[in-house]
Amino acid sequence: MSSTPPRTALQLRSLVKKSGELEVSLASIPVPEPGANEVLVRIEAAPINPSDLGLLFSAADMTKAVASGTSERPIVTAPIAEAAMKSLAARLDASMPVGNEGAGVVVAAGASEAAQALLGKTVAIIGGAAYSQFRSVPADQVFVLPEGATPADGASVFVNPLTALGMVETMRREGHSALVHTAAASNLGQMLNRICIADGVKLVNIVRKPDQAALLKSNGAAYVCDTSAPSFMSDLTEALVATGATIAFDAIGGGRLAGQILSCMEAAINRTAKEYSRYGSATHKQVYLYGALDTGPTEVVRNFGMAWGMGGWLLFPFLQKVGKARAQELRARVSAELKTTFASHYSHRLSMAEALRLDNIAVYNRRATGEKVLIEPHRG
Repeated sequence: MSSTPPRTALQLRSLVKKSGELEVSLASIPVPEPGANEVLVRIEAAPINPSDLGLLFSAADMTKAVASGTSERPIVTAPIAEAAMKSLAARLDASMPVGNEGAGVVVAAGASEAAQALLGKTVAIIGGAAYSQFRSVPADQVFVLPEGATPADGASVFVNPLTALGMVETMRREGHSALVHTAAASNLGQMLNRICIADGVKLVNIVRKPDQAALLKSNGAAYVCDTSAPSFMSDLTEALVATGATIAFDAIGGGRLAGQILSCMEAAINRTAKEYSRYGSATHKQVYLYGALDTGPTEVVRNFGMAWGMGGWLLFPFLQKVGKARAQELRARVSAELKTTFASHYSHRLSMAEALRLDNIAVYNRRATGEKVLIEPHRG
C-alpha cells in the first residue's frame, strides 16, 4: 500500500434513545487492524438503499427532524412515536453503524496468503457499517471487481443485482413461467427488465407515473402498467393474460396493490377456465412483499379464490436457501455484466456529512424512483 491508514476515521451511526428520540451523527472510531485473514478496505462509495433507511432513521418522524452540530460533524435528531418504541427494544441506547454495502480499495491486509493477495485490489463489501471511511472484513467475503471497474461501479454490486437475479431464480424454483414487479422503473427494476429480456422471461412491469412507463418501454420492456392510469386494472389483467405471470414481487408493501395483483391474476386465469368453481381457480398465485415504500397497512380484498399466497422475501435468506455454489454462480454473472445488465445510476453523490443535511435527507428518504444516492465517505 502507498500510505499508512490513519488511527481514527469517521463512521455514520444511528442511535435510538430510550427517551424516544433518534440521533444520527458522525463518530470518530479507531481504524481496525485487520486480523490474519482480514483486509482493511478504504471505502470510496456506498449506496443508500431502501433497506438502509430502516436502520438509519428507524421509525422516527423525519418531517420533524432537527439539525445541530457543525457542518463537518452534523447531528440530526427526530422524535419517535411512543407506539413504535416497543418494536425497537433491542436497539435502545445502542449506537449502530449503517450501510449494507459499499466498495473501495484494500489498503492493508492480514498475514494470510489470501488476504495479502488482495492488497491494492478494488473490492465490494457487504455486511454493514459501509458508511465508514475504513472497514475491516474477512478476505473470503469481499467481491473483487473486474479490471477497470471503479468503486462507484461496484458500490451496488450486491443488494440490487442479486435481488433481481433472486426473483427470477425464485420464479423458476417455484414453478412459475413469468413474473410481475412493482416500482419497476427503479435501478433494481431496470436491472430486472434487462435480465428478463436477456433470459427470455416475460415480465410485467408496474409503475406509478407515465414518464416511468416511457422509460421502461424505451429500454425494451414489453409489458408496462401504470397505476395512475384509469385503465390500470384492465391493463394489468391483459398483461397477465399475455404473459401467464402468476408470481409477483412487490416493493410497495402497503396499500391495495398486492391485492389488486392477485385479483388481476385470478381474472386472467379465469379467461380460459373451462368450468366455474366457487373456490376460484386451482392455479396458485403468489405475491412476495420485499419492500416497504408504502409503510401503511397492506389492504387485501379476497376476490381471487383460495389458491394464493402472500409473504415476505429477503435476499439473504434466499442466498442461504440456494446454497454457496449457486450464490457464487449468480455473483459471477454480476461480475461479468457489471457495466451493462447490472449498471447502477445515481442522482446525487454526497459526503457523509452532506448525507445528514436536512435538505438531502428530504430527497433520499422519500425513496423516489430515479433519485438513488451514493455516499462517498472520503468526499470533501
